[in-house]
Amino acid sequence: MRPVKVTAAAVGAVLAAGAAGVAAGRFASGAALKAPPGRPLPTEPRLTVHGAAADRVTLTRDLASLRPGTYGLAGDGSHAVVGAVLESAASTPDTVVRRLEQVTHGTLETGDKVWLTPNVHIGNPGSALGLDHADVDLPGELGSLPAWFVPGYRDTWVIAVHGLGTTRELPMNVMRFLHGRRLPVLALAYRGDLGAPRSRDGLNHLGESEWRDLDAAIRYAVRYGARRVVLYGWSTGATMALRAAAHSALRERVSGLVLDSPVLSWEATLRALAQARHTPEPLLPLAVRAAQGRAGLHADHVGAPVDPEQLTVPTLIVHGPDDAVAPWTYSRRLAARRPDLIALHTVPDAPHSAMWNADPQQYEERLRRFLTPLM
Repeated sequence: MRPVKVTAAAVGAVLAAGAAGVAAGRFASGAALKAPPGRPLPTEPRLTVHGAAADRVTLTRDLASLRPGTYGLAGDGSHAVVGAVLESAASTPDTVVRRLEQVTHGTLETGDKVWLTPNVHIGNPGSALGLDHADVDLPGELGSLPAWFVPGYRDTWVIAVHGLGTTRELPMNVMRFLHGRRLPVLALAYRGDLGAPRSRDGLNHLGESEWRDLDAAIRYAVRYGARRVVLYGWSTGATMALRAAAHSALRERVSGLVLDSPVLSWEATLRALAQARHTPEPLLPLAVRAAQGRAGLHADHVGAPVDPEQLTVPTLIVHGPDDAVAPWTYSRRLAARRPDLIALHTVPDAPHSAMWNADPQQYEERLRRFLTPLM
């Protein structure tokens, strides 16, 4: 009987380990599938405020707090805008001092836990930028989709859509620039965003189903006077733009794509987010499979949201090798496959969805060169 007992115990241990692995895989997959808009992704470290004055803030020294550029500084109940690192300011081996541009909401107190975010502005285009705009509702597949419309004089519209870890406030980083070119801008909230309907399973699908909300925005733009549209997406919003340009019934109206930090390999992004949650290496494949199964990401689609041969319009990709969520390597490969249509602008020292933040002036100059022939 002893061998039988030993065998039963071994089988039980294997089953228990398998069940634990599946549970861990489901937990880790939630880093992507249940990432709430506007909350930090697990790749973004929490920092501590060590002091704040009228024009400067002292933060925990970290690779994140040393990044060049302009960022939002978000906490629980607060938001500020920080600029460049002040090299001449007194700091310690454990702290770094950055220029404090403004506190837009709440207060910054010593001991507060905060994180850097690409969202520099909060509110709406009127309150944040002083731009005339309209709050509009778009008829979508699952219900009404809120959006901001900033009018312009041209008949080419820019439809802007955010991605993982951000909100429709992110496009406000470039909205004043686009408005200065007299381009109408439609900034979309899609399924799962505040004020928009949830997906039927309550999960993010990394653009696989969300692109149909972007398709609804294209239909809205055409209905109200757009002859052409430029789809401008960040992160999974860029994935949505690629899908819409390939599959929308109105894809002939798409005249260009701007892809910032595009998620071009679902598998790589799922692994990166699960790894950032400290998922043990042996469980990472389980996390990816769990996410694929839960979100309906078919294995034959993973790693290729779009066939390069399906691209038919000029495309600007802005991406950097320091992106820990969507590997830059895939952008470089895609650009190499279609050099006739794709321009790749590489931005160093910038995290996911923050290519503008690292160097706004250079970013907008690249954007100007790309958009001018399309206007």
